[in-house]
Amino acid sequence: MRRSYLLILILVLVSPIFGVIGAEIVGYHEPLDVAAELIGLGESEPIWTGVFPDYTVPGIPDVIGYVISGLVGVGVLLLPALLRGRRD
Repeated sequence: MRRSYLLILILVLVSPIFGVIGAEIVGYHEPLDVAAELIGLGESEPIWTGVFPDYTVPGIPDVIGYVISGLVGVGVLLLPALLRGRRD
């Protein structure tokens, strides 16, 4: 079980390589953003920006914010499973 947690932690820590750094290197853009730009749609003000808008934490470098949002996301998914596992 501890190996699984270690693997999850490693994956969250290396995820910025693919999600932030790699995307910038290859010039990746979200397909829906590209499609909206092609047909001339501008970006409107969102109703709710979420807890971590664009997987970032305000005031922290993007790569670190990406890791923090990943850890929170994994925690949100893993915690209920762990609590349920202890109950059974």
